[in-house]
Amino acid sequence: MSITLTENAAKHVRNFLTKRGKGVGLRVGVRTSGCSGMAYKLEFADAVDSEDLQFESHGVTVLVDQQSLPYINGMELDYAREGLNEGFKFNNPNVKDSCGCGESFKV
Repeated sequence: MSITLTENAAKHVRNFLTKRGKGVGLRVGVRTSGCSGMAYKLEFADAVDSEDLQFESHGVTVLVDQQSLPYINGMELDYAREGLNEGFKFNNPNVKDSCGCGESFKV
């Protein structure tokens, strides 16, 4: 079981944590939302919770709660720039369907 970051995503997270001046890593999870049922949630974590599972990827600690892991296990998180747009891309092998707007997914 694991969640990984590409080198670009890890670099972006490390740079952001440095600019913030605090933080232990990136928290990744899912929540119920959207037209397909689930949506990703990302936040910079300032502490490790006792329920967190920890993964290390390219020098970045990735924290995942145990309830979210079955939905995102094996996911690779990328950070890309396409034209004027930039952001995280979720390469999740568990997704069976997603909504047209790309905000939610179904497993």
